[in-house]
Amino acid sequence: MKEKAIAILSGGLDSGVAMSSYVENYEIYAITFDYGQKAIEAEIKASKALCDHYGIFHNVIDLKWLGKISNSALNSSKDIPKPTENNLDNLDKSKESANAVWVPGRNTVFTAIGCSFAESIGASKIIVGWDLEEANTFPDNSKEFLESFNELIKIGSPDNIEVVAPLIDLNKDEIVKLGKSNNCPMELTYSCYEGGEIHCGTCESCMRRKRGFKKGGIRDLTEYKSD
Repeated sequence: MKEKAIAILSGGLDSGVAMSSYVENYEIYAITFDYGQKAIEAEIKASKALCDHYGIFHNVIDLKWLGKISNSALNSSKDIPKPTENNLDNLDKSKESANAVWVPGRNTVFTAIGCSFAESIGASKIIVGWDLEEANTFPDNSKEFLESFNELIKIGSPDNIEVVAPLIDLNKDEIVKLGKSNNCPMELTYSCYEGGEIHCGTCESCMRRKRGFKKGGIRDLTEYKSD
């Protein structure tokens, strides 16, 4: 019998590839969070498509309260930043963009809920899509955050549960390459902050996605409004 794992799945490239790294050896239960983000419908659609592809149980968790306390452009009337490609590697500009879309305590909340689910079903792993490229501006994507959360679980949970982040040392081009080697259906994933039926192509998440495929030398099957 396979060990069980919880996948925290937004339907995006990172969480999709991360989950694909464990589908062969684990019985996975995926959870997607609705915190009032503009892209929630597209994220649920993408998450469900990935789970249907792999035959994985999928559950949507209502966290509307998180959206209500957030001033993020992801779940408010504020405009989502549209950086230039040159600004993607400008740390100051990237930090400005990250601050505009920061949701208070998002990964802390998500991972804590993942731990609750893991305890409830006897899962040994919580799979997350945290990666090196985004850790530059999002501290809750960093290796330090991962290590600290695992220390917290060791102290606070009676079960042997580990948060695993297979992308923690990878940039987007390396993530795309890993997805290709995993046979992950990356065309089913959705990364856009705007939430339209088609990726906008101009928000930071879309820009990093496009660049990742280009640098990785992998054909990008994503449809964008703007190239």
